[in-house]
Amino acid sequence: MTPFNRRNLLRASALGTLYAGLRAASTGLPAWFLANPLKANAADMACTLANVDKLQFLVASTSSAGDPISCNVPGTYEADAIIHPAQAEFAATDFDFGTKKVKAAQIWSTLTDSVRSRTNFFHHITGGLVHGDHPKVMRFLGNSAGGEMWPSIYAKRLAPCLGTVQAEPVSVGAGGNALEQISFQGRTLAAITPTQLKQLLTGSMKDPVVALRKVRDKTLDDLNTLFKENGSSEQIAFIDALHNSQAQVRKLATDLADVFSAIADDGVGGQALAAAALVQAKVSPAIMVHIRFGGDNHNDSDLYDEWYDTTDHASNKSGVPGIQAVIDALDKQVPGKATFATMNVFGRDLAGTAKVAGRSGRDHFGNHSVMVMIGKNVAPGVTGGCTPLNAAYVASDIDSATGASKASGGDIPRADTHVAAAKTLGVALGLDAETLAPDFNDNGTIKYAKSAILG
Repeated sequence: MTPFNRRNLLRASALGTLYAGLRAASTGLPAWFLANPLKANAADMACTLANVDKLQFLVASTSSAGDPISCNVPGTYEADAIIHPAQAEFAATDFDFGTKKVKAAQIWSTLTDSVRSRTNFFHHITGGLVHGDHPKVMRFLGNSAGGEMWPSIYAKRLAPCLGTVQAEPVSVGAGGNALEQISFQGRTLAAITPTQLKQLLTGSMKDPVVALRKVRDKTLDDLNTLFKENGSSEQIAFIDALHNSQAQVRKLATDLADVFSAIADDGVGGQALAAAALVQAKVSPAIMVHIRFGGDNHNDSDLYDEWYDTTDHASNKSGVPGIQAVIDALDKQVPGKATFATMNVFGRDLAGTAKVAGRSGRDHFGNHSVMVMIGKNVAPGVTGGCTPLNAAYVASDIDSATGASKASGGDIPRADTHVAAAKTLGVALGLDAETLAPDFNDNGTIKYAKSAILG
């Protein structure tokens, strides 16, 4: 008899959630509709139909290590006093992000033109001081309503209209790091690895094309029988508007089989594929990954680890290439359906200490961090920047209309930039600012940066 333990419970619940998502994806119908079709009301159906091309899934990278991702991005090369690594990959380089001209480390220019045309770098503070502050920072140090973490704020808003199986986020990048586990409405959620997801699907579905076609056909047959006698005209029209064809199901099954079979490990590449598959299967509105950007580099000779993965200097498989890998997977599997973002516990000091001046490492710094945001609703460029304060460089105030960095007097003060970044990301996901207002404790006073949103 199989022992009943936490691991088996996790696998069983993940398998059930995944197959519920595959049922929704194979039919094209929302999971909430399939769960109780006769209770589908006009408002819910209208929400789904109206937002089918507007709302975005979120795939986000977060790190309790406080990686130095924020140290060499656009917005940190305007002041000569800010210290960067001496390697060629970090040389000040002028290039385009869409229609915007920026200056940053050369490595950012390796992102494809398509990715750069929808990327924005949002400079903000986090207030985090130590690694253990990561869960607090994800709750904006008490500034989120009910202590909700930022991925969960978006997920609960997105889930009904995206039609996902669950509202809870899914983490495929936390591994055994308890600090990076996500909570949802006060419950800590278990993480699952890409290779576990692969085993769940490939171990139970030998021929995904045949299996998903059977799921789709039986579900639609059952619905048609049910609604023939009891359905409203609106409910029948809803099915007709959203249901998948056999050709769409065949492509979905083939794509998912290819994605899961390509997962080789739990690194960035595996996480990218798992995230894309979970979005395609409509499991959750928010998927969390972990892309290394140098890690906790207190002692970092020549600031070497700001380019190389500290676990393997021979392979440049983290950082900017990791972001490209995630976007490539999303663009292939769910083009135009997902937005990527980063948000970490804190940044790293940019200048003002002998250690940084000597390029021998960087320390924790809660007064400057950067959110990288990539998506179809994102206006490319830079939001905010850095300003000197007592020999250090901190996140500046922001002009919400233009995104300009202001030493002072911006309508987004530096103290509010963390919440402003979160609100801006929410709007980029297709949510209205008014919808997000109850999720923060500022009574709607903190603005989002309109300049970072297309249109």
